[in-house]
Amino acid sequence: MAAQPNTAVIGAGISGLTAGKALGDRALPYTCFEASDDIGGNWYFGNPNGRSSAYQSLHIDTARDSVSFRDMPMGPEYPDYPHHAEIKAYLDRYADAFALREGIRFEAPVEHAERRPAGGWALTLGDGSEQEFDFLAVGNGHHWDPRYPDFPGSFDGETLHSHHYLGPGDPLELTGKRVLVVGIGNSAVDITSELSRKGVAERVFLSTRSGAWVMPKYLFGKPVGNIIKTTPHLPLRLQRWLARPIPYIASGRMEDFGLPHPNHNFLEAHPTVSSELLLRLGSGDAIAKPDVAELCGDSVRFEDGSSERIDVIIWATGYRITFPFFDEDFLSAPDNRLPLYKRIFKPGIDDLALIGFAQVIPTLFPFVELQSKLVASFVDGDYALPAIAEMEAAIKADHERMNGHYADRPRHTMQVDWYLYEHDIRARELPAGRERARRGMAAELTGRAEAGAVTGEPAPA
Repeated sequence: MAAQPNTAVIGAGISGLTAGKALGDRALPYTCFEASDDIGGNWYFGNPNGRSSAYQSLHIDTARDSVSFRDMPMGPEYPDYPHHAEIKAYLDRYADAFALREGIRFEAPVEHAERRPAGGWALTLGDGSEQEFDFLAVGNGHHWDPRYPDFPGSFDGETLHSHHYLGPGDPLELTGKRVLVVGIGNSAVDITSELSRKGVAERVFLSTRSGAWVMPKYLFGKPVGNIIKTTPHLPLRLQRWLARPIPYIASGRMEDFGLPHPNHNFLEAHPTVSSELLLRLGSGDAIAKPDVAELCGDSVRFEDGSSERIDVIIWATGYRITFPFFDEDFLSAPDNRLPLYKRIFKPGIDDLALIGFAQVIPTLFPFVELQSKLVASFVDGDYALPAIAEMEAAIKADHERMNGHYADRPRHTMQVDWYLYEHDIRARELPAGRERARRGMAAELTGRAEAGAVTGEPAPA
């Protein structure tokens, strides 16, 4: 790369903002390209680029102290579980505090990103113009391209993905309807809880194949995430074993509420956090169902043989990882498989970083901030990557540690424990990368000196 590489950043959500902050801290030139008219990405409610998954009643499911950026923590003026509007206001404050808007080009979608044969990038923008950069940081997110299931049969009623759900009357009128919600993540349980309140939907059914551990938002009067967290100082397998009784103490058996026993142990995947779902199920306002077996016109048959007449299906079935600006044969993530070194670098492509492509327990915010700082250190030459074979071995080892115990499904391809990841990056990877960079610089200077001795010319400084 050039002595002071010029970086392009795609997206002005939390990944793009933290990338801009980290690059700016090192006085590295960059331009951030944002398709929308404002920052925030997923947290920009009603985002005109269509990529926000926020609904009107959405509150973040991770407590304030965990979701804060380390460079600008949320203060006590924020509630324990902020509303999406408060998260957007927090991102606005962050962008303004560090003058990040100056480096962003709004309403400038990247239509195509092409890597040059010798390295570097040519970006084609929505207006047809082209710009060249030495380095590319991608932060376009992975909660915007809805993934739909493929069940046998057909359904005559209306359907929508949770990505498009805004409220009981928008974009579909759901009052008085019989609604099936498919999924068990936080969006699924929020929507189920909201629609199953008396006076809203006539009846709400919640269908799930894999199950989840449903935890209340508070435990002993404190946000649950402030009490239950992993540590890098004990084996992860031991911590998971010790934590197994916790959901039974906090919530009881999931089977007692009609939900299937989760297909994973507690802390092996992001728990579903809701203080309302089990109440709705226990009150009969919502009814749990097993996986869908068949769509039957105006009804749905489930795997236990039962059938229910359904007016509307809401698919809360997750998202696909897609990069619309890359050629598919260059970089794609089939079935959401995207092997990356430290969840950032693709081996063999040393002028590309992907930020935020993980399913992080408990939260993505400090994760992307730390990734951005590592990327900026790499662009600045203070951090160097290991050899490709070493990167590939580390990818495999990290995957086995974090994901090896899961069923082979798209939901579990990018699971990361934040506390273990942070320790690995800060205590191991950054120091090792700095040492690699130091050795590389020393070898380069030695090579220059030897070349000077051969030619009789002084080595360049």
